[in-house]
Amino acid sequence: MTVIMAAVSCNRINPFLTEWDTPYGIPDFEQIKEKHYVPAVEMGILQQQSEIDAIIANSEAPTFENVVVAYERSGAILDRVTMVLFNVSESDATESLQKIVEEVLPMMSEHSDNIFMNPYFFAKVEKLYKDIDNLGLNQEQKMALKKLYDAFVNNGIALGEAEQARMREINMELSSLANTFGNNLLAENNAFAEEFGLSISEYPEAMASTEDRALREKMFKAYASRGNNGNAYDNKDLIVKIMALRIEKAKLLGYETPAHMILHDKMAGTPEAVDTFLSGLMEPAVAKAKAEIADMQQIMNEDIKAGLLPEGSEIEPWDWAYYAEKVRKAKYALDEEQTKPYFQMENVRQGVFDLTTKLFGLQYEKLEDIPVYHPEVEGFKVTDADGSLIGVIMTDYFPRSTKRGGAWMTNFVNQEVNAEGKDIRPVIVNVGNFAKPSDGKPSLLSLDNVETLFHEYGHALHGLLSKCTYKSVSGTSVARDFVELPSQIMENWAFQKDVLADYARHYETGAVIPDSLVAKIEAAGTFNQGFMTTELAAASLLDLKWHMLDSVEGLDPMAFEAQACKDMGLIDEIIPRYRSTYFAHIFSGGYSAGYYSYLWAEVLDKDAFELFMQKGIYDKETAMSFRRNVLEMGGSEEPMVLYRRFRGADPDSGALLRGRGL
Repeated sequence: MTVIMAAVSCNRINPFLTEWDTPYGIPDFEQIKEKHYVPAVEMGILQQQSEIDAIIANSEAPTFENVVVAYERSGAILDRVTMVLFNVSESDATESLQKIVEEVLPMMSEHSDNIFMNPYFFAKVEKLYKDIDNLGLNQEQKMALKKLYDAFVNNGIALGEAEQARMREINMELSSLANTFGNNLLAENNAFAEEFGLSISEYPEAMASTEDRALREKMFKAYASRGNNGNAYDNKDLIVKIMALRIEKAKLLGYETPAHMILHDKMAGTPEAVDTFLSGLMEPAVAKAKAEIADMQQIMNEDIKAGLLPEGSEIEPWDWAYYAEKVRKAKYALDEEQTKPYFQMENVRQGVFDLTTKLFGLQYEKLEDIPVYHPEVEGFKVTDADGSLIGVIMTDYFPRSTKRGGAWMTNFVNQEVNAEGKDIRPVIVNVGNFAKPSDGKPSLLSLDNVETLFHEYGHALHGLLSKCTYKSVSGTSVARDFVELPSQIMENWAFQKDVLADYARHYETGAVIPDSLVAKIEAAGTFNQGFMTTELAAASLLDLKWHMLDSVEGLDPMAFEAQACKDMGLIDEIIPRYRSTYFAHIFSGGYSAGYYSYLWAEVLDKDAFELFMQKGIYDKETAMSFRRNVLEMGGSEEPMVLYRRFRGADPDSGALLRGRGL
């Protein structure tokens, strides 16, 4: 403790070593420098290890308070530094910051193993867990104890000394390989942007609007071969190494495959259940996709007759977005160039704020002069209807070369109740890659971008509205196949006529989006869902097939992917939403054997929104029930118990097919 106290006394030098004296506990980004990360991680590890040692050394009989609560409140410094480091490294990753992450990951892996392979700590946790029903615990406390117990079991506490040593090596190597995969993909994304003059996030729109078929083919092949170019950033060997280690880890823990290991405590339960679920979606999705191809081929045939394409031309993967847009214009007279002027980023963001005011009573205040990690980040104070603080939401919506592609939500500060009984309110960030303002125009969003903004704000609500005591179960700390319910249900409101009337205003005139355009958006609501469902289900099945492997000996990753796509019935005109070499969700993120969760949770979100449609899309009673039973509860109860409390019944599996028009 002497070393720790000496370092803390020098906290002016390192801002991570004490709580931040900033508005609402926002990280002190103005004081944080790259030189602070590694020393703070080292100090945080020392601090938490000292706190764990104190739990073990306590001579009193184990209790929930002196074991579980003591653990929950340990690691304050480590929490502060890692939540900033790993979040900023995703959204503003300089080369020097990437090197810092590479240095820190082995330290973190070793520290985690030191905790969850400690037999003396486990003995106390196990004693409590075996008596869990006789300790007088509430449900949240039981879930926190179970989660702690499972962390030991899943990390191999029951293994022998040699096997534990090997598990340590596996964990360390996996963390390093996942980081390398992500760094490689960022480099490939930047190379793509440099070659074509557009970011990865702009690729879908470019494919829909580029008339030059040869250029579309070139862009498609470059996009689809990221991480598969035989260069320094090739991910093929990495994938095989990652899977070999995951297979070895699963077998060490007594599981047949990584999928069996990962899914045993999820809602789905088994890989077989996931396979059955996804395979059941592929058939109607592919059938609808084939009908969509027929519609597109008719328009392509007109281009052939006009001499724009050679005889015998057929729809290829690089033609889909372009001709789908032509079909949309022909069938629904809907052109995104007509809709974009009504979807200025700031207006859409205000729209989702206003929606949550109507549903949940939330109030928003723009925060000026707060510390931020990048000048493009904006912050908002969120309060409840009674004026009490809910938390802070930051938004970071524009692409840059230091930001990975896609969109996501993370925490800078977790919601929890501290030792003094104070409810620590969260600091949340939503990150995106929407078009930047340019040529005198503001950031104007496509329909997909609008859905994405609403989606990520659903995750933000899950974090912001959390009312838990323990950080291990607060906010989005839920089963992976439940976490997408709060995000995906928000998408259902995005294009409702009454909601659009509040936020969809022309960026130049301020005019509300006309009813005629709203009607076109509604009519096209299930347009292209054959393609969209097929590519999503295909990626989910590809993920599952990787994690159902029990060996990678002699495996060619691209040949494996091709066979998996053939076996699932994927048609040549569609590729999975993510091919293996750029499937960051499963090889450098937290969705391994879990990408199916988007579709799994869609059964829940479509079923849940049908209740809102019956009661009224702003129905206060229904909204507050969803808030109380889902958004506030985090992982403090089993997911299906929470859902049934809200819905009053099990979800109707047909809701997904109805929602997608399948």
